[in-house]
Amino acid sequence: MALLDKVPGDLKLYIGGLFTLRRRESLEACGITHVLSVLRLPLDNKLFEGFEHKVVEVDDVDDENLLEHFPATNEFIQDGLDRGGGVLVHCAMGKSRSATAVCAYLIRRHGITPAEALSQIRESRPLCEPNDGFMSQLELYHRMGTPENVEETPAYQRWLYQREIELSRACGQAPEAEKIRFEDEHAQAPGSADFELRCKKCRRSLATSQYVLPHEAQQKTSTASCSHYFVDPLSWMRSELEEAKLEGRLECPKCNANVGKYAWQGMQCNCGEWVVPGISLAKSRTDQVKSRPQGAGGMGIRQPPARRSATENL
Repeated sequence: MALLDKVPGDLKLYIGGLFTLRRRESLEACGITHVLSVLRLPLDNKLFEGFEHKVVEVDDVDDENLLEHFPATNEFIQDGLDRGGGVLVHCAMGKSRSATAVCAYLIRRHGITPAEALSQIRESRPLCEPNDGFMSQLELYHRMGTPENVEETPAYQRWLYQREIELSRACGQAPEAEKIRFEDEHAQAPGSADFELRCKKCRRSLATSQYVLPHEAQQKTSTASCSHYFVDPLSWMRSELEEAKLEGRLECPKCNANVGKYAWQGMQCNCGEWVVPGISLAKSRTDQVKSRPQGAGGMGIRQPPARRSATENL
């Protein structure tokens, strides 16, 4: 296998490892004008003389955030190609970090999936294998629609929040108050809720369907239905969730009835699924109310018992 390999297709896009930079004659033969370094190592600046050079300092570990750099690396690669030059993307071995950056570019340029992008690269460089964390980030980038501004995308913000929760969990601590993301404080599409959950005692609305987290039963042979709705953190929970406790009760903000519980380290539903963080509303203490279509007026209607039981497993 060559020290640098051309990504299949009509683009002058190459991928390689650190030692590629010492083969000046090979770089010149390929018409390389731009070099993107995706690694955190001391670099000899003399190796990059005569090239447009960009460095993204990341380690090859699952929890490294390479996703936030995709718009900048894509722009650098595109600039080199638009100028008629060749672009080399490299890391230490030309295997994980560089492959991830090239995949991100191919996903945005061609609208293909991460698996398709990696398969294309492997045609010329079979050893390419982004670590699991980077592959997950590529999947998220694809689902987000490859936005030019990743940091303003709600899906990315939720992903960062989940990373904070996982870090706090690993430390055995509740997340810091300022890092908790209350989803209802972020814009939602009007009329996007299919139903709402109300306190059974006082009828106060506690959550709408866009804040209910879907989960699948892990015990496939079990006939037990889920006894909780798992939801995002919501603003009425603020006073309780910001107390820095690992777990506790959730009370209705109107009548103070016990309506659920939370556990930052995660909670197992009676169906077998683990949800992290576990923020739940008890089905026995809430009513699911179908939302009326836009223009129908009112807050919705309470479903009759037969209808509710048919939708209890949402």
